[in-house]
Amino acid sequence: MTSNIERLGIQESVEAIFPPSELAGYLSDLPVEVTVVDEAGIADCDAVVTRNYFDALLEIDWIHSTQAGVDRFPLEALADAGVALTNSTGIHGRTVGENVAGYLLAFARRLHDQIASATERRWERPAWDEAFTLPGTTACVVGTGTLGRGIADVVGPLGVRVTGVRRSDDPVPGFDEIDATDALHEAIADATFVVAAVPLTEDTRELFGAAEFETMRSDAYFVNVARGAIADESALIDALESGAIRGAALDVFETEPLPRESPLWTMDEVIVTPHAAAYTRDYHRDVGDIVRRNVERLEAGGELTNRVV
Repeated sequence: MTSNIERLGIQESVEAIFPPSELAGYLSDLPVEVTVVDEAGIADCDAVVTRNYFDALLEIDWIHSTQAGVDRFPLEALADAGVALTNSTGIHGRTVGENVAGYLLAFARRLHDQIASATERRWERPAWDEAFTLPGTTACVVGTGTLGRGIADVVGPLGVRVTGVRRSDDPVPGFDEIDATDALHEAIADATFVVAAVPLTEDTRELFGAAEFETMRSDAYFVNVARGAIADESALIDALESGAIRGAALDVFETEPLPRESPLWTMDEVIVTPHAAAYTRDYHRDVGDIVRRNVERLEAGGELTNRVV
């Protein structure tokens, strides 16, 4: 790609995460023109920061995705068109890790029940044998990249034994034990919490289905902060309704927003959050820092960081 970036567009789709003007303002000191653009304005840019994919992006030099996942983008078409794609991997470890810790603490301390009771002005304590503490529990984190390591960094100090599943069984800092993907069933069989933190690829699509939920303990919780399609949602609902697993905390779904008719909304042991685990008031600055670094690299004739295509 050319290193001559003159106009950088902040596409309006980032509004789903933060105001486009905030990122434009944060990057206003760059030696290029930075402007907020709608879909039609993409064609006037050399580079665009975006959340969503638009066909007009095939005509520019460089796309930066505000998310770590790139399953929204047609990678082969971008490569054929000579368009560079970078992503925001590396910025969500702590935020997602804290969200997962919140889920685990909610289940252990029965906070989700107590919040639900409070909204109805009911003074209702947990049953004597419901609440527990996290030391002595195990979280099996499937995926040991940025998200997985962030989860381990946060929940490990809470006393949780953290195991991981990745392509190889090589050790990973922060994890007490690592299993290879072909040993997934053995890895999840005795975990209190099973956490999905892998990118969505053809290999990971519906990685969790009926067989995996049957393999888990009947008192285990499934947590998904990856992508909705990582799990077979129908199989998950069946597992929850049959008691094959105890509960689930879900930030991502096959269809988003989660349809109102989904039974997941009303299940007592299910926490639903609106794909917001990575949200923080610093999100635009975290994205902006990657974009700034890449503009500087291009100006110096260097290579893009976080390059996917």
